[in-house]
Formats: sequence, structure tokens, C-alpha cells
Amino acid sequence: MPLSVRVSSWLAALAVYRDRRVLAILVLGFASGLPLALTGQTLQAWLKESGVSLQSIGLFALVGVPYTLKFLWAPLVDRLPLPILTRWLGRRRGWLIFAQALLMAAIVALAFSNPGQALVLTALCAVAVAFASATQDIVIDAWRVEILDQRQLAAGAASIVFGYRLGMLVSSAGALYLADQFAWPLVYLAMAALLVIGAITVLMVGEPQAQPRGDAERRFAEAQAWLAARPHLSGPVAGVMAWLYASVAGPFLQFMSRRGWVGILLFVMLFKLGDSLAGVLATSFYLDIGFTKTEIAEIGKLYGFGATMLGLFIGGWLMQAVGLYRSLWICGLLQMVSNLLFAVLAMRGHDLWFLALTVGMENLAGGMGTAVLVAYLSALCDVAYTATQYALLSSLTAVARTLLSSYAGFLAGAFGWPAFFMLTTLAALPGLALLAWLTRRGAETRLDSRRPGSAGIAAED
Repeated sequence: MPLSVRVSSWLAALAVYRDRRVLAILVLGFASGLPLALTGQTLQAWLKESGVSLQSIGLFALVGVPYTLKFLWAPLVDRLPLPILTRWLGRRRGWLIFAQALLMAAIVALAFSNPGQALVLTALCAVAVAFASATQDIVIDAWRVEILDQRQLAAGAASIVFGYRLGMLVSSAGALYLADQFAWPLVYLAMAALLVIGAITVLMVGEPQAQPRGDAERRFAEAQAWLAARPHLSGPVAGVMAWLYASVAGPFLQFMSRRGWVGILLFVMLFKLGDSLAGVLATSFYLDIGFTKTEIAEIGKLYGFGATMLGLFIGGWLMQAVGLYRSLWICGLLQMVSNLLFAVLAMRGHDLWFLALTVGMENLAGGMGTAVLVAYLSALCDVAYTATQYALLSSLTAVARTLLSSYAGFLAGAFGWPAFFMLTTLAALPGLALLAWLTRRGAETRLDSRRPGSAGIAAED
């Protein structure tokens, strides 16, 4: 392809960000990220000012459990119609409005909970906020996957994460700023009011086009046939059992029916392992080699945040321009190379310019990788079970960030910083090896080889 033609196609790929659906996803991403700090760092500040003990504040970390377990009730969100709302707005938009109304009510309740006098009530309200927020995330992810065309998935992924980060910024730094001027209940009421933006967006956007739900219907028929041969299981109980089989077991059974499903799940967990290992101890590393807290805040946090946002944008554009698989390779290799810069920085010591280069590269590559990985997860979902399967896959991506990277401190202590970052570079290789195996030409694990009914990807790379 001539260079001029390729450049024109790359420039045309930027138009994806002007799409009305992608812009709506940006706003819904904001609504998705806003509640997170309200039950995390911001709530911790309120608890501390209210005289709550550090031990009790530490236990509030358990408030976030609904985010990791959301795949357990995702089948209900995927399949259960809501009275009136489903008929009025459709399956996805009806659930979105319901989840957002529940979330606003929970934040208002948290605002009036008074942690200094009724800590248990505050905890219950915080759990309600996390549950409603996780439910909203389930629906937003399903709506995003179903409303976009295949080539728009990475741009949608970039927009959702970009909006999510903005929402977190408002409910953390923004809320703390407001708390210096107003009482905490007013701050939380202001955060609840901001969610109205998400509700207005839901009412303005369209419902995804209804897709055939063949696998779910087939499993429901199978369950009914099996139950019909057992008269003692007839009646309402049989209907509930058949529905549970199709709606709850179905998403997992369908995913496990594809070839290479174990390799796919391993890839999802390992693609960002090296990136996660390097990032988990970044602040400790910067302090250890002589950078001040101000330098870390200015370069490691603010500049890094900007680089991440740019990376998300580039990741969405990259997939539109060159396709999913090439984008995964580019982002995977960039993530690995960025870890080498940490090793060099460890040997150079206090060097502000090289810190800026390292932080910029690491956050840029990480943002790009996040956008493309989220697009890949979206493409993996079968349209019969979008909400459930995406909730499961997105939960698995947290494994590298939490369980696998929890050993980083032991490795850094045993080998020292330069060797540790060399190891984090090598940790990227298993994910790349799995990528090579999953995307080899003619492999049934390639998304373009999947049967109809998937939210697959075009076979352009």
C-alpha cells in the first residue's frame, strides 16, 4: 500500500472519536469511575476526620468486594427484564437507569450516615454504593460492547477508561478540595448530583440492536427437555432450574466450549503482568533512589496521568488504523521495553530527565495496552451473554494487578532494583508467547475464525 494511502487511512481512523456512541461511552465512563473513590480514598479522609480508628478504616477496604464478585449477579443483569423500565427503554438502558437511580440513592444515604456516630450504618451504605456501582459497570460494559461496530471497540475502550479516570479524579481530588470548603455530607450530595449527567446520556443514546441469543435459547430448551423426563421436577421449580442453567451456567459453558479457552484466560491474566509488576512498587522505587515527594507528584503522578490519557487515545486510534492483533503486538512490545527504562533509571539514580522519559514511556505504553486489551475482552464476548462474560474476563485482568504482582516486594528485596526490573521485562514474555499462539494464522483461537453469534473482530490482520 502506498505511503500516502496508508497515512490517509491512519488520519481517517481518528474520526472514530467523533462518533456519537463513542462520546456517550466517555460520559458513561465518567459515571462509572465517579463512585470508586467515594468508597475508597475519599471515604477514608472523612472517616479519619470523624475520629474513626485506623483499624476500622483498614477494614473498609472490604467495601470493594462487590467489584471483584460482580460476575456472580451479572447473569441476572444479562437476562432478567425489569418491570416497566425494560418495556420503556429496552433491556440495557432500563438496567442502566435502574442501577444509576440505585447508585444515587446509596450515595445520598452515605452522605447522611454520620460515620462518627453510626459507623456500621456508614459501612452498610458504602457497600450499597459499591454494589450499585458494580451493577452499573456490568450494564455499561455490555451496552458498550453491543452498541459499537467491531473496529470501534478499542476507541470505545479508550473512551470508557478515559472517562473512568476523569470520574475518579473528580471524586478524589475534586471531592477533597470541596471538603475544605463545605461539610462532608454536602460533598457527597454534590457527587450524587453529578451522576445525573450519566442518566441524561442514557436517555439520549439508543438501545443496542437485539442480537440472536441462540446459545442461551438452545441451553434453555435442553434443560426443559431434561426436566420433562423427570416429572418429579415439574412446575415452577423446573422453570427456575431451566432458567438458571441457561442464564447462569450458560455463559461459562459457552466460553469453555471454544478451543483454547484456557490459553485465552491465561493470556488475559498475563498480558499486563510485566507492566503491573513494574508499577506496583514504582513510588517506593522513586523514593529509594533519591527523588523527593514533590518530584514524584509532579512527574510520576501528574505527568504520568497525562501520558496515560494520551496512551488510551493512541490505543483506540491504533486499532482503528492497523487492526486488533497488530495493536496487541505493538502495545505488548512497548510495555516490555518501558520496563527496561526502569532498569536503566535504577542504575542512573536521581536523574529528572530520565525519570520523565521512563514515566512517560511506561504510562503511554500502559494506557495503549489497556485500551487494546479491553477491546480484545469485548471481542471475546458472545452476544448471548455479553454482560456475564465481560464481567468474568475483566475480573481476571485484576489477577496480575493484585495476586501475581503481590510478590514484587520479595523479588525487589532479593535481587535489587536493576535486576528486579529486568525480571519484570522477562515477565512480559509469557503473555507475548500466548499472543503468538492464539493469533497464529488459521488457528481456531483467532477471533476472526469464530462462529456467528460472537462479538468478533474483522480478519484484517
